[in-house]
Amino acid sequence: MEQPRRITDSFPRRRRRGPGRPPGRLKDKKDKDKDKVQVKVKVQVRDCPRAPSQPPPDPALLEMLRRFDLSWEYGPCTGITRLQRWERAQELGLSPPGPIRDALLEHRDNPDVTYSLWHEYEL
Repeated sequence: MEQPRRITDSFPRRRRRGPGRPPGRLKDKKDKDKDKVQVKVKVQVRDCPRAPSQPPPDPALLEMLRRFDLSWEYGPCTGITRLQRWERAQELGLSPPGPIRDALLEHRDNPDVTYSLWHEYEL
């Protein structure tokens, strides 16, 4: 009778280094000097399209919009704005909350309100 096969049987076996064998080549001194050189990289910060005079939105409003983003009953929200999602849910007869639409129309210029939680992630 054969022994049952294991998942590790499908991988090639590797020889292990025995005791007393050197762990490998050491780096040359030239390579060590190259590692010590630090390269300064300029970090670019993403500019926020919000106008500097525009006040931040109310935390209660942001919480309401976050809950709208997290409720899957109105469909997916990646790749579209919150208003587009609200309108699509209305067309499909999903009855999205009216105060969400009012808030989105009132704060149309504010990206914190316009875009969903996942707008920075690529599709």
